[in-house]
Amino acid sequence: MFGLLTSLAGVVIFILVLWLPWAATAFGVVAAVCVVDLAWVLHRKRRGEPG
Repeated sequence: MFGLLTSLAGVVIFILVLWLPWAATAFGVVAAVCVVDLAWVLHRKRRGEPG
């Protein structure tokens, strides 16, 4: 969850404050990976798998 929030904050900072679209895109990709990972963890938890 920390990685997702940090990545989203990076997107906002790099777009609104520094105007570096390439860096914001990189942070956006990392945020998307974090969302997919979080969804997979929640899916496994729902199935009852440990971890």
